[in-house]
Amino acid sequence: MNTQLLCTFCNEDQLEVVLHKIIDTYDIAFDSIYILENAEVLSALCCTYNVNTESPVYGDVPESTISLHRKKSTNTLYTINALNLLVAELNGGKADKSFPIPWENYKNTILVTAYGKLKKISTKLRNITRVDSIV
Repeated sequence: MNTQLLCTFCNEDQLEVVLHKIIDTYDIAFDSIYILENAEVLSALCCTYNVNTESPVYGDVPESTISLHRKKSTNTLYTINALNLLVAELNGGKADKSFPIPWENYKNTILVTAYGKLKKISTKLRNITRVDSIV
């Protein structure tokens, strides 16, 4: 099975609707959705989940959904664009694929871009929701 890691951002009051939209749209791999809290804004949530890319997508992709990569050892989630900006930030403005990332500095962090700038979102795990508990 081929999988892709996705993240859907939402607020506390949207969570239940977003969870239903996610399971109605995708074949969720490993039957789990991880709900992360923004450590600075607790009502801002990130739902992360792996989807089976060999299964069809049923309907429209949930709003505010992005594809991510994960550095497992530090639980750092990131987009490729954010990783490129991070390297440039750490390396005097130069992009360099071989530049070593100090991943420990980004433990439990989501690295994304917003308006062309690097955004670092510190997170903490709220809970792991089993798909069968949502339906």
